[in-house]
Amino acid sequence: MLDNLKLVEDLGSLARKKSRDYETKTVHNKLVEENTTDGWVEDQKNENSVRLRRDKSHNQLLEDRVWTLLYRMGFTHLSDHGGGLLTLNPKDSESPKSQIDVIGIDYEIALAVECKSAQTLSKRTNFQEELGKHALIRGTFSTAIKKMFEGEHKRQIVLAMFHSNIILSDNDKARAKEANVILFDEQDLSYYETLVGHLGTAAKYQFFADMLPGKEVPGLEICVPAIRFKMGEKHCYNFALTPDYLLKICYVSHRSKGKASDINAYQRMVSKSRLNKIKQYISNKGYFPTSIVVNLETKHLQFDQVHQEGETEESGLLGWLKIRPAYKSAWIIDGQHRLFGYSGHDRAKKAKLSVTAFSGLAPSQQARLFIEINSKQKKVPQILLQTLVAELNWDADSDEVRLGAIISKSIQELDANPESVFYQRIQTSEDTKDPKRCITITSLAVAIEKAAFHIAKKKSGHVLEYGPLWTGDNDKTLKRTNFVLNKWFDLIRNAASDWWDKGSLPGGGLAMNDGVGAGIGVLKSVFQHLEKQGKELIDRDSDDLFELVKKYGEALSVYLGSLSEDEKKKFRDLRGAQGVGTRVRHGEKAIREKFPDFNPDGLDEFLEKEKAQTNSKAKEIIDRIEVVLQKVIISELKEEFGEDESDWWMEGVPKQVRLEVTKRFEEDDGKRGGKENYFDLIHYRKIVTDNWELLSEIFAYGKKGVGKDKGTLWMEELNEKRRCVAHSSSGVSLSIEDLNQVQEYDDWLRQRIAGGNASASAEESIEHENSTGG
Repeated sequence: MLDNLKLVEDLGSLARKKSRDYETKTVHNKLVEENTTDGWVEDQKNENSVRLRRDKSHNQLLEDRVWTLLYRMGFTHLSDHGGGLLTLNPKDSESPKSQIDVIGIDYEIALAVECKSAQTLSKRTNFQEELGKHALIRGTFSTAIKKMFEGEHKRQIVLAMFHSNIILSDNDKARAKEANVILFDEQDLSYYETLVGHLGTAAKYQFFADMLPGKEVPGLEICVPAIRFKMGEKHCYNFALTPDYLLKICYVSHRSKGKASDINAYQRMVSKSRLNKIKQYISNKGYFPTSIVVNLETKHLQFDQVHQEGETEESGLLGWLKIRPAYKSAWIIDGQHRLFGYSGHDRAKKAKLSVTAFSGLAPSQQARLFIEINSKQKKVPQILLQTLVAELNWDADSDEVRLGAIISKSIQELDANPESVFYQRIQTSEDTKDPKRCITITSLAVAIEKAAFHIAKKKSGHVLEYGPLWTGDNDKTLKRTNFVLNKWFDLIRNAASDWWDKGSLPGGGLAMNDGVGAGIGVLKSVFQHLEKQGKELIDRDSDDLFELVKKYGEALSVYLGSLSEDEKKKFRDLRGAQGVGTRVRHGEKAIREKFPDFNPDGLDEFLEKEKAQTNSKAKEIIDRIEVVLQKVIISELKEEFGEDESDWWMEGVPKQVRLEVTKRFEEDDGKRGGKENYFDLIHYRKIVTDNWELLSEIFAYGKKGVGKDKGTLWMEELNEKRRCVAHSSSGVSLSIEDLNQVQEYDDWLRQRIAGGNASASAEESIEHENSTGG
C-alpha cells in the first residue's frame, strides 16, 4: 500500500512552496527571538506575528527540485509533503513503512525517487548501502501500483536516484546498473528543468526515453499508409502523423544533456523564443509543408506492401507501415522546433505533420545527416562541429580519423566529470562562455592533437609510431587520456589554485586556452624526454605512466605557483602560437633547473635567443607603428576638417601639441617638410583623445566601449618602450614578453586598418608602406 499520494490538481499550494529555494513559517511576535535560530531570519512583520524565512537545506532543495520537475512534466499523481510511504508488508497491519523521497505516477510509468546530496563535492561512503535499500522496494512498490492504479496498460516501474555534489565511483555506477536503479546527477536535473521550461509536458517523454530506452511504449502501436523508397543504401518511409503521437514517441539527442556516457548526441537545445514564434504561427492556422526527419529502429517497423502498377524500389512502394514504438527508438534528426511547437497546443491532436523516416541509421550517420541538412540552411558553428566529431568518427576504420573522435569525447568527459580538474570549464556547443567556462573544445582538441600523444609520427600518410596515450581501443584510449591529463593538470591546479580558479577574470589566465595549451606542450616535452631515455611509455599502464611524469609536473607546478602577480600578468599577455611557445619554454626551463638532464629539443637555442638583444627588432616594429599612426591620423583629420593646414592643423590638433611641434619645426627650419613630420609618438595619443569620436573606432585598444584614457594607454606603453630602444647605448633590453607585446600592438593595428575603419587614402598609404617593406 502506498500512502501520502495525491492528484496533482490538489497539490497547487505545495507546488508553489516546493518551487522556491527557501522556506517560511509564521510565529507570534513574542516567539520571534526563540525562533531566530538555525538560519531563520525575519522576512515580514505583521500586527501580531512575524513571518520567518531561511534557505532550504541542500537535501531538501534537491528533493523539491525533483518533485517540481515531475509536477511541471504533468505526472497525474505525486507524493505529498514528506514523501510517499510504502507499506513493506501489506498483510501485516503493524508492518513498518518505507519513506520514499518523491513518487510520481503517470499513465505509462510509476517512478520512485531517492535524493542524495552533500553540502560540498565529496564521496559518499555509504552510497551502496543506500542503493541496495532503495532497490529492495521494487517488488513491493510494483505490487502496490498494480492494486492502486488500474489501467488498460501495465505501468513501467522505475527506481531512480538523483544526486548532487556526490562523487560516484565506477563501482557505484556498475552496482546501480546491476540493480536497475537509474542515476541522475546535477547536470541531468538542470537539463530536464531547462527542457520542461521550453517544452512543457512534452519533456516528460524525453525523460521517459532516458529511463526506459528500448522498452515498448504501451498502447501506441499504429498502422499508417506510407511510401517506402531508398535513399542511398537505406530504406526511407514517407507518411503523416499527428504531432500529439509524435511527441510521445520521438526523442531528441541534445548536446546540452551532459551525460558523460552518452556519445550519441548531436542536436542543440531547443530555442524557447523560436518555439513561441512557431506556436503563434500554429495558432494562426499555419502548417508545415516540409517533413520532420527521423530515424526509426528497424526492429520496431513492419511494412506490408500493397499491389500497385509498375512497383519498384526506385519509384517508391505503397503499403501499410506498422510502428511498434519503444522509448528512445524514434530519433529526431531535423525538425525538433516544428514538432515541439505543438507541445501543449490544442491543435496537437488534430494537425498532421509530414514525416520522412530513415530506418536503422547509426548515430554517426544521423549526426552527419543533421550537419548536411542544417549546413544548407545555416552555417554549423565550428565549436558544434568539433563537438560532433565524437559521433561522426567514433567507428571509423582509420586510426587517424578515430583519433579525432576520441579526443573530442575525451574533452567532453573532462568537462562533465565532477572529479575532473576541467569540470564545467570547457565551452562545448551548448555552453555560454563565462569567466569559468573559458576553455573552448576546439582549442583544447588542437593542442592535444598537435602534442601527438596518440599518433606520434607520420610519413607519406602512413603511421609509423603510436604515442604514449594510445591503446588501440577507443574506450581504453579515452580512459587513459583523461586519467593522465587530469592527474597532470591537478598538480598545476593544486599549486596555483587561486590563479586557476579565476579563469578569465582579472588576475587569471592559467585555466584558459593558451594556459592549458602551454601545460599540454610541456607534457609533450616530458614524454619526449622519457622516450629519449629509453622508457617504453606505451607499454606501461596509466598509473605507472603518470608516476614517470609526476616529478616533472611537480617541478612545473612549483614554478607556476611561485609567480608574482606581475609575472602572472606577463604570462597571460603571451598570446597566440608564439606566446604559447614561449610559455612552454619557460616551463621547460623551470623543470631543467630541478632536473639538469632535462633537455628538450630547441630549449638551449631559445634561451640563447632570449638572452640576445631584442631592441633592434622592437625598434623596427615601433618605427613602423609610428609611421602608420602619422599617415592614418593625418589622413583622417584632413578628411574630417579639410586638406588645408589652417583646417586640419587648427581644428584637429590640440593647442599644446601645436605649440610643441611648431617650436621643433622652427628650430629645425622645417628641414623635414611639413609640421606633421615633427610629431612624437606620444603626440598621437593626445590627438586621438581630443578627437575621440572620430578616431576611437580605429585606435581604441580593448573591449568595446572602452574610455579614451584606457583605450589609448597602449600608445603610452609603446612610447616607454620606444625610449628604451631609441639608443643602442641605453643599456636597457626589452624582454621577449615586451617584444611580443609590441608585435601584438602592430598586428592589432594592421587588422584595424585592414578591417575598413580607416579612410581610403589612409589605407592606400598603409598598403604602400607594407609593399615597400616598411
